[in-house]
Amino acid sequence: MKRLLVPIICLIIILFTILSLDNVTYGIMVFLNKTPNSTITSPNAYYKTNNYIFVSNTTEFTPYGIEDLLNIMYTIINSGTSNFTFYCPKEYSNCLSDMKEITKNQTLLTHLNNFVHPFNSFSSIEASLSDSGEIIIKVNYLYTEEEKEQIITKVRSLIASLITPDITTDYDKIKVIHDYIINNTKYDLNTDESIRSYIAYGPLFNNVATCNGYTDLMAIFLSEMGYDNIKVATTKQSGDTTEGHVWNAVKLENVWLHLDLTWDDPVSTDNKDYLYHKYFLIDTSELITADSNITSTDHVFDETIYAELKTTSN
Repeated sequence: MKRLLVPIICLIIILFTILSLDNVTYGIMVFLNKTPNSTITSPNAYYKTNNYIFVSNTTEFTPYGIEDLLNIMYTIINSGTSNFTFYCPKEYSNCLSDMKEITKNQTLLTHLNNFVHPFNSFSSIEASLSDSGEIIIKVNYLYTEEEKEQIITKVRSLIASLITPDITTDYDKIKVIHDYIINNTKYDLNTDESIRSYIAYGPLFNNVATCNGYTDLMAIFLSEMGYDNIKVATTKQSGDTTEGHVWNAVKLENVWLHLDLTWDDPVSTDNKDYLYHKYFLIDTSELITADSNITSTDHVFDETIYAELKTTSN
């Protein structure tokens, strides 16, 4: 009887393992009191070391709350990592459901994208969630390697030629770049995908841009010039049918300021080119004032996400 019992027990264990492999794997990990070694060892050249109020870089890839999940996602994207795996601990019972909500929330993911270097921004994110607690993230990045090389080469050349020794203040340095982009770019009313107007390639090589193209190119210049900067996206209002808007913010002398090249390069009815500085290096109070006579919600943003730009009156 004992001889029969042993192979039967073994067979049951094998079947259970095959049918519940994820749970068995996780159970073994718990039994051994070990967690998987998830770490990012080689971030790319465009990794930002900056931390922000809403999201920060992390070296801890075991989450215990939504804030941890957001920091992990930010760190993955910010590092230029295409594939990354981490695990939910048993203590965080809502981990998988919270992660599922984050990856379904395209607006939230867009905001996360705005804190990284444009070359590390993504076109889409895929997430695979397992009952074992395993989370596999695949990031599909927006820029090709060839585009990045072409853009950064030209940007560095332009900085060398445009920022002459007599231009010494941060204000004047950024103004030279702001004016160069606007003087060499028109807004893309046709949004032809082939000319890449929605990324920095469009304004830099094809002289056309949507607000995304203006903003990405300015962000790349700012980063190359050593300025901490982010992109800021509109918070869509209830019933708003517009596509939203995006612009730049830069930190100068510990103060965060807005600059919106799209609105400083207006589409005119007389076919003339205009260059404004109405939305150039202004704080949030000045941004509100600049918009006071315009019935637009383009510059309405979530101050809990872009907390660095929160008005001092709040």
